[in-house]
Amino acid sequence: MQPLELLSTFIAPLEAGKISYFVTGSIASIFYGEPRLTHDIDVVIHLSQADVRRFSALFPEDRYYCPPEEVIQIETTRRPFGHFNLIHHASGLKADIYPDADDRLHQWAFQKRRRIDIGDLTMWLAPPEYVIIRKLEYFREGGSDKHIEDIRKMISQVSNELEMTFLKAELEVRGLIPFWERVQRSQF
Repeated sequence: MQPLELLSTFIAPLEAGKISYFVTGSIASIFYGEPRLTHDIDVVIHLSQADVRRFSALFPEDRYYCPPEEVIQIETTRRPFGHFNLIHHASGLKADIYPDADDRLHQWAFQKRRRIDIGDLTMWLAPPEYVIIRKLEYFREGGSDKHIEDIRKMISQVSNELEMTFLKAELEVRGLIPFWERVQRSQF
């Protein structure tokens, strides 16, 4: 399946349902950096308890695996981060869904998200600072160099656009400065 089809499979229903969201993870780093293979999409959503039934209806069970509404309700309130998956039956593609759970960084990213057009699809994309912060957190947790490489490629494309004061403050608060320095060293 082509990347646009991957995006459309999950983003078109969110757009139609007027669910507040932004795309992050590999898709965002590809947009800000360089293409690479990915088989899923990471999406942060803002979903109130009242929106859960409406959200579930956007992903009908004959086309998608969508967890039961009770699970979605639990995940929208789980701190620090809830998570659930959507799976498209016909293609096997997966979306990792992260409810914002009133996280301060998520709230900042919702204010700074970017509206972009890709082909016939219009979607919300996480700001690059958010993507960098989360990828450094994932690197710290799992040690996968793909996150460092994604950030390095992003910086080569968008370094002049970054809100460096905000980024460095968040990296400091989250204990990510040593990992950021590793990215900086790999730029040469």
